[in-house]
Amino acid sequence: MNKSDSERIAAKLEKQGHQPTQKLAEADLIVLNACSVRQSAIDRLYAKINQLKNTKYKIQDTKYKIILTGCLLKKDKIKLKNRVNELWPFCDFSIKPKYQSSSLAYVPIMTGCNNFCSYCAVPYTRGREHSRPAKKIIKEVKDLVKKGYQEIILLGQNVNSYSDFGAAPMELLHWSCSKINFPDLLKLLNNIPGNFHLKFLTSHPKDMSDELIKTIAQSKKIAKEIHLPIQSGDNQILKKMNRGYTTAHYRNLIKKIRRKIPGVKISTDIIVGFPTETEKQFQNTVKLFKWAKFNQAYIARYSPRPGTAAAKLKDNVPPEEKKIRWRVLKNILESRL
Repeated sequence: MNKSDSERIAAKLEKQGHQPTQKLAEADLIVLNACSVRQSAIDRLYAKINQLKNTKYKIQDTKYKIILTGCLLKKDKIKLKNRVNELWPFCDFSIKPKYQSSSLAYVPIMTGCNNFCSYCAVPYTRGREHSRPAKKIIKEVKDLVKKGYQEIILLGQNVNSYSDFGAAPMELLHWSCSKINFPDLLKLLNNIPGNFHLKFLTSHPKDMSDELIKTIAQSKKIAKEIHLPIQSGDNQILKKMNRGYTTAHYRNLIKKIRRKIPGVKISTDIIVGFPTETEKQFQNTVKLFKWAKFNQAYIARYSPRPGTAAAKLKDNVPPEEKKIRWRVLKNILESRL
């Protein structure tokens, strides 16, 4: 999503007459597109701004301007507003992106999140869920296909929650329902003529419906790849994370997906060292991790995100222990790849 936003920012800047440069010394305008998923990213943002403010690059004796945008908590905006020249809101979906690839394109279908996982700042930075109209998404994908794009990745903090209550496109005039959900949208996009395939990021286990699994299984252009974050293999930790499902529910989903979509590739996200996570609870994650046989996994060591519910919990798993647990899962994954 951050890359996709950056493509729209680049298009906005070029429309204003700016041209990109790969060399900092040649720049007179610098845009920092922040991501608040992890505190470490925000820490790097502060360090980068300090570095830029202490650097004396000049173009024709005019010091460069720094613009800050992206996922930022209110407190970070307040702290940084006097350290940069301008604060920009999120780029509008209506801006046509400057795609960085000639074969792969990111297409946001929604933004924001209503889940309020206890460790996550997204609902406070991007706000509540907001879906794009289906007909605008269809048009964007059709235009990309005409230009020869072969891989299109649909983006959203939780694509499973996509819901368009607006006017139905022509392709949906026979639909009896009053809204277009995510499986409906996938069917419409799958029916677009052309040589391309669809992927999407990311799905929430509590919203992975039978209808969605069936749609993926039956659609020729939808890649048989599903990113399904588990985050933890322990029910008590999942409850503290406010994830809204149990390990039994997740296991049943994996079984159902593998049964209905032969050859499917499943990836996941996991956080190790969440506050109060014991060795026994981590071993529950290890058991599920081995059982699921993920094709890929993005493993993060927990770091408190100020402003979230989890930040109020004592971060009582030592950094060394987090690193050990991270390495255990990495070793299991690497032994399979």
